[in-house]
Amino acid sequence: MSYESSDPKRQPEPKAQRVEHKHPRRTLLDLRLSIIIVNWNTKELLSACLKSLHGDSAGSSMEVIVVDNGSADGSPEMVAREFPEVKLVRLEHNRGFSAGNNVGLKYASGEYLLLLNSDTEVRGDALTIMCNLMDADASIGALGAQLLNPDGSIQASCRAFPSYRTALFHRKSLLTKLFPRNRYSSQYLMTDSDRAQSMEVDWVIGACLMTRRQVLEEVGPLDEGFFMYAEDVDWCYRMRQAGWKVVYEPSAKVMHHYEKSARKAPYRMTVERHMSMWRFYRKHYSKGIALLDVATMVGIGLRCTLMILRNTLDFPSGRRQQ
Repeated sequence: MSYESSDPKRQPEPKAQRVEHKHPRRTLLDLRLSIIIVNWNTKELLSACLKSLHGDSAGSSMEVIVVDNGSADGSPEMVAREFPEVKLVRLEHNRGFSAGNNVGLKYASGEYLLLLNSDTEVRGDALTIMCNLMDADASIGALGAQLLNPDGSIQASCRAFPSYRTALFHRKSLLTKLFPRNRYSSQYLMTDSDRAQSMEVDWVIGACLMTRRQVLEEVGPLDEGFFMYAEDVDWCYRMRQAGWKVVYEPSAKVMHHYEKSARKAPYRMTVERHMSMWRFYRKHYSKGIALLDVATMVGIGLRCTLMILRNTLDFPSGRRQQ
């Protein structure tokens, strides 16, 4: 698969893209961190996310790039008005999480590159902690923070690579809910691991994922064939194949309102999730055995159908709770 260059000087700016520069472009020599935030109709959450960045001491050596995926809720106008220091990139339509981040990466100047969800809030000096760890260990290709729910509980933000069993023992599966301590769910979700300890893992969730420019140049940007979901798994998989470490760091804490943007289009996102699962399988796991590929495709399709049915049945009660 071919990838576009991450150097904006060698790439013509897409017609559907408008960049608003609010400050002079800095260079790699004096910029430590570039933060890329992709937004789609999460105005209030995005505002809270941007405000949270001011509490980190890394602020003097970082830039923030917001890529707006054609929001209709006034998000880009809010950024332009309330955060003039932010570099704002407006896209005319929703090009997806991977493509949006890749647009941001093209305009990033930092030594380190952080993908940060618009529904997150950075706690304390989490960004400084992550940059310092990247400084200390040049073998780290991807670094993830400890993601917290709004009530302070810890999210399963680092996991093992998926296997065939993951279809039955994933985070939302009935078997996992009925038997949360079963061996297969625990292996995939790493629930038996000590999440208070820094550790090397298979992959970290892209809601807060830091990498370095050298990795981007070596491995390439996100695969835009993943509209949303599994792009982080794929990226970490490629980094691991190239010999880079993927690390989870619990001392860097980030609060995450899980899937707030995705819930605005639940049925489409359910389909996108399963299309991404199928793409990841074909890209990394398929052995070219037709029967096995068909069985996997059918299994993913059945899982998608069951999740859509469950969402449909849950919708009335969910609406009453709002």
